Amino acid sequence: MMKIAVLLALVGCAAAQDSSLGRGFGEFPWYNLADGLAEAKASGKPIMMVQHKSWCGMCKRFGPEFASTQGIKDRSEKFVMVNCHDDDPGCEASEYAPDGGYIPRILFLTPEGKHRSDIQAGNPKYKYFFAQGAAVSKAMDAALEPANEEL
Repeated sequence: MMKIAVLLALVGCAAAQDSSLGRGFGEFPWYNLADGLAEAKASGKPIMMVQHKSWCGMCKRFGPEFASTQGIKDRSEKFVMVNCHDDDPGCEASEYAPDGGYIPRILFLTPEGKHRSDIQAGNPKYKYFFAQGAAVSKAMDAALEPANEEL
């Protein structure tokens, strides 16, 4: 009976992470928002949340660059990768659009799910719009460091 419970738990964990959730942003171990928040709390890893829409031309252009950037690939295992696409549950919450609803947008969250407002792309109008994969890699490095301010 104990073996069955362990097996079911392992199957549940494997189902929560799903590389098919890439939706144009690569074959990473993607999570939906709810499962990603739970995994981050359990693992202690920070979250990288990618927000995009199927109809967005810039999202379609940026997805392949994101997917092929070696720096993102190298760092991804240190993150819980959350892919928020179209109307995924919870992704439209105002806390995940701190400076507007533009897309694509990449946010970094603590393992407790708090937004790291100190990690930005550099454009004061679109703070979380990363136009190049190398900039995302650099932001990932920053997200692995402790927050400089009270979140």
